[in-house]
Amino acid sequence: MSLNGKVAVVTGGARGIGRAIALVLARHGAAVAVWDLDLAGAEEAAAEIRAAGGTAVAVGGDAAEASSVRAAAERTRAELGPVTVLVNNAGINETARFTELAEDAWDRVIRINLKGPFLVTQALVPDMLEAGWGRIVNISSSSAQTGSPNMAHYVSSKGGVIGLTKALAMEYVAKGITVNHVPPGFIDTPLTRETLGDVAAVAKMMPMKRAGTPEDVAHAVAYLASEEAGYVTGQTLSPNGGRYLV
Repeated sequence: MSLNGKVAVVTGGARGIGRAIALVLARHGAAVAVWDLDLAGAEEAAAEIRAAGGTAVAVGGDAAEASSVRAAAERTRAELGPVTVLVNNAGINETARFTELAEDAWDRVIRINLKGPFLVTQALVPDMLEAGWGRIVNISSSSAQTGSPNMAHYVSSKGGVIGLTKALAMEYVAKGITVNHVPPGFIDTPLTRETLGDVAAVAKMMPMKRAGTPEDVAHAVAYLASEEAGYVTGQTLSPNGGRYLV
């Protein structure tokens, strides 16, 4: 499986799942633009890729703000070339009881988790149409498959990502562009540790009795980004250790 000659954008690529995706795509030969609000973190991820012999650039900006997305896209094209692989990974996770869910919290989560993929995809899909080849992989969530209490805004945003995936898959099915989504299960990331603390205790409640790793998600994304996945579109590939079965 090779991504040689492909240019990939990974949003939210500075740490956690996004960073693992950027590293794995680079390992398969893609030139990777690591997009993140945390420019210092993005630069660290890009430097790690370059140290391993790959090609990468760090791009700072807000993936849910149109002018920032346009600037990031222009810089990526200038430094790496047209983009043919996009991983919409940037997102936030917040919790609140539904009756206490503030309107601004709802708007913030929807803006980042759903409006962001819309803006970034709209900015970059012309490159794929021009090339007659493209791969879009959206990071959704197993919470949108199962439902989850105290997460109405987060689950709604990720459910929207699943719907966006299906709509775009059908819109571009005859254009050489595939669009799929990956809903991670319980993954051991810095954010998970910050939120839950004792990851090992929660992992014992999972069917596989362990947490997944960011690399588990990254390898699923790499497959969907590859030439070998050319007949796969509008689909769900779930690295969740058996948490949810489809």
